[in-house]
Amino acid sequence: MVNALIGKKLGMSRVFSSEGEVTPVTVLLVGPCTITQIKTVARDGYNALQLGFGSRKPKSTSKPVLGHIKKSGKGPFTCLREVKVSEVKEFELGQELGADIFQVGEVIHVTGTSKGKGFAGTVKRWKFSRGPMSHGSMNKRPPGSIGSSAWPSRVVPGKKMPGQMGNRRVTMKNIRVVDVRPDQNVILVRGAVPGGRNGILMIRRSGRF
Repeated sequence: MVNALIGKKLGMSRVFSSEGEVTPVTVLLVGPCTITQIKTVARDGYNALQLGFGSRKPKSTSKPVLGHIKKSGKGPFTCLREVKVSEVKEFELGQELGADIFQVGEVIHVTGTSKGKGFAGTVKRWKFSRGPMSHGSMNKRPPGSIGSSAWPSRVVPGKKMPGQMGNRRVTMKNIRVVDVRPDQNVILVRGAVPGGRNGILMIRRSGRF
């Protein structure tokens, strides 16, 4: 059984229950993911599937990659990701996997790249409090003291400082699946997920309901 697939964020919406309750949801396109390579313990040291998702022009893909995915009979793909499995006997090259591996009410983990905000100061990046904004104030938005001069006489690693905000790998855990539409390869999950529209995601089953 495959426990993870590649997907794409389509956007956010909301659904209404029979009682009229509103639930904010994110619409995810999950698959179809094509198996482009099967790795085994005997040959590679572990069991895994390499999955291809999306489509791109052949001229935008290198010849070694085109030769690699040619065995599956499909492609080229926007991205390739590897997913570990316990057994590989039930899978074959070119097989497609879709949203039907997920169930309504299941809890999943979603990994993606957060939106990039560029260079940001400590007030925006870390929610620091600003200083007084009155006339003559010399401490409006600076971070303040970042270390001691006597000991340790250096800036401690991990200190919250101005810098790049966003554009990093983020995993949101324990997100509930609200609806599954296998005919469209679409699932609806409660709340938000990392990244912007059309962002590539890894959706993993947690095994919990």
